[in-house]
Amino acid sequence: MTSRNIIIILYSLFISTAYSHTDIKERHIKVGMRMIGDQILLHSGDSTSRVLAIEKDTDRYKIEFESGFSFTPEAMMAIINEVVTETGIATSYLVEVENCETKKVIYSYEVSDWTTTDLIPCKLRVQPKACYKLFVTILDSNPSALSLYNSAVPAKKASSSKSQIGYLGIATSVLFCITMLGLFIYFRREKQVSPKQDLNMILIGQYRFDKKAMTLSLKHETTELSGKEADLLYLLCNSENQTLTREYILEVVWGDEGDYIGRTLDVFVSKLRKKLMADTSIKIINIRGIGYKFIIDNQG
Repeated sequence: MTSRNIIIILYSLFISTAYSHTDIKERHIKVGMRMIGDQILLHSGDSTSRVLAIEKDTDRYKIEFESGFSFTPEAMMAIINEVVTETGIATSYLVEVENCETKKVIYSYEVSDWTTTDLIPCKLRVQPKACYKLFVTILDSNPSALSLYNSAVPAKKASSSKSQIGYLGIATSVLFCITMLGLFIYFRREKQVSPKQDLNMILIGQYRFDKKAMTLSLKHETTELSGKEADLLYLLCNSENQTLTREYILEVVWGDEGDYIGRTLDVFVSKLRKKLMADTSIKIINIRGIGYKFIIDNQG
């Protein structure tokens, strides 16, 4: 039995207690929101920072983080959609990402029955490392999310027995602890054993770029990349057809790792060009005085 199946079973046991329907739904959604926050941190490479307490204002849930992180909207969208689908907390929802310092929404999108991923804006634009807050608004909750509870617990008359209430409270607490332990084991295993391949393997022209393994593969030939080469290629391919300034590239890829040598970026771009030269449709164009633009000419 996989860890994911264990989580589903434990979660089903937890929501099958005698909480009211409203309480069950609320706890169900908040656990889902915390799962979203945990997965976003893990994907950004942070396995130690905490997701702060989930807060709710009407149907709008706030997810705050202990530390800053960088992200691509495409990866964030995939993570949120996977958790929402698995937990069944909503069929339609709105996601807003707010910068903690400026208090401005820097990215947002809506998912509903008619939405396709092609309509999600700016999916590949890398957002620099900073403090962000996520706001998820439930536009249409999923009524089937509590179907397991409805079928598993028959209607009962109200009982005034203090012993029954006491046993129920103890059982609920035990099930909650088991569920949290299961979630902890699941997330550790997800990070250490089976990372999501679709978030690491990227098609670039005729190449397959494995960001985690830091390799480029073409047919039966595999080329290794250095850590900075992999980070630079990831930034460029996720910003296809966009002109990136030299300053922005240095900030995202090198951050605060000491002083930059004048031609450091040019040297790394030259290395990537050589490793991508087998596919002539791939071009890293120097925009004089500004920076670089990554282009894949599909017409060739």
